Amino acid sequence: MTDLTPEFDLISRHFTRPATNAVLGVGDDCALVDVSNGMDLAVSTDTMVSGTHFFADVDPETLGHKSLAVNLSDLAAMGAMPYWAMLALTLPEVNHEWLGKFAKGFFDLADEFGVTLVGGDTTRGPLSITVTILGEVPAGAALRRSGAKAGNDIWVSGNLGDAALAVAHRRGEIKLSEGEYMEVVMRLYEPTPRVKLGQALRGLATGAIDISDGLLADLTHVCRLSGVSAVVETDRLPVSAIGARHVGNPVAFRAIVAGGDDYELCFTAPSDARDSIEDLVDLLGVPLSRIGAIGEGSGVTLVDAEDRPIPLEGRGFDHFKPA
Repeated sequence: MTDLTPEFDLISRHFTRPATNAVLGVGDDCALVDVSNGMDLAVSTDTMVSGTHFFADVDPETLGHKSLAVNLSDLAAMGAMPYWAMLALTLPEVNHEWLGKFAKGFFDLADEFGVTLVGGDTTRGPLSITVTILGEVPAGAALRRSGAKAGNDIWVSGNLGDAALAVAHRRGEIKLSEGEYMEVVMRLYEPTPRVKLGQALRGLATGAIDISDGLLADLTHVCRLSGVSAVVETDRLPVSAIGARHVGNPVAFRAIVAGGDDYELCFTAPSDARDSIEDLVDLLGVPLSRIGAIGEGSGVTLVDAEDRPIPLEGRGFDHFKPA
């Protein structure tokens, strides 16, 4: 028999662990972390809501993974080292079996990247998950969206479009085989945050962003904040074998260029950094593709293999667009 309230019993049972890299972790009014001299603190928060960011029948273990992965991806885009996280859960009910699986997915990824959960909150209501992540980056060395320069190359990591293909299949917008769907849905729910790549790009990349809302939408943010334009060569875009089989379908093409949920890095770099960037492919085991160039002006243009502009309505995921 516990003398804890249901809320604190839930926290104690599923989310209280030793604070290995914090002064004080879960259990007090605030967490305490010691920030070293010469480092900038990097902080990001993301919220995922059932029905908007994930389907209601998602496996809780993969949801636990993704809830932390999307935040790790933000730190990766800044070249930061992740250390601490806070978790706020809004739950329709206390289901310890569901919570145990969610916690396993969360902590398995946290352990992989040395992240300590140091606090958070729980309340009752429609299922939503908010994670705040904190990390460090050497002072002045963070990658920013505002650093792209005319003449820079544009690069992306990994493949684009698989996660959005899984969503399109679930919505009946495209038909995938069962095997294809099972493969791409894992890209939707278990993205790989490119943390080591982000750190390796410090001093090489001029600007960076993680691709969460879609390549076009996120690259547009870089261009707007940097005061530049971009041309993306669609024949250079990296896609999986499944994406390649369906790329002729307009739904699949949109998934690749504007679908979102990729959580790959898009970054810019001078052309004389190409050899150093390509060396990272073998060093980190991460595919990297040069997909276009930064120029003067504003906006992002898609072009085909013959350099002809490709029109596209809508630029990416819109959190406030009616379902």
